[in-house]
Amino acid sequence: MVGVFIVLGFGTGAGVLKASEKPSFCAICHNMDKYYDSYRDEGLLANKHAKAGVTCHDCHQEGISKKMEEGVKYVTGDYETPLKKRDFGTRDFCLKCHDFDKVKKKTAFDESNPHDNHNGKQNCNVCHNMHQKSKAMCEECHSFKWMDDLDESWKK
Repeated sequence: MVGVFIVLGFGTGAGVLKASEKPSFCAICHNMDKYYDSYRDEGLLANKHAKAGVTCHDCHQEGISKKMEEGVKYVTGDYETPLKKRDFGTRDFCLKCHDFDKVKKKTAFDESNPHDNHNGKQNCNVCHNMHQKSKAMCEECHSFKWMDDLDESWKK
């Protein structure tokens, strides 16, 4: 009888683990709704990543123990709302997928280049946000023409 429970437990765990690979799985927990919605929202950077085939787990790479811990916290109600902001968007993290030289070349506007400027190397999340509108740090002091041409994923 114990063997049956072990097999059922293992099978259920494997099924949940496989299901968790899909972004829609994240929306099961109500405190994840806004993140899943941003993944589907045309106006946000998370959606651009979704269109490129990037899933939640491509960036949120927690191990099995962390996933289990989060699941237990959700079931027991032992979590914070809103969730703590995670430390994503460092240059090294983003450059695992993005080629900085290509990015710099693509943003070499006549007036300035936000990726090659007097502020030196910045973490990407200083300007780029996945699950909310992005905001160019340059706007704090400058008003360049290219800022007017940014798509809707940027805060105007």
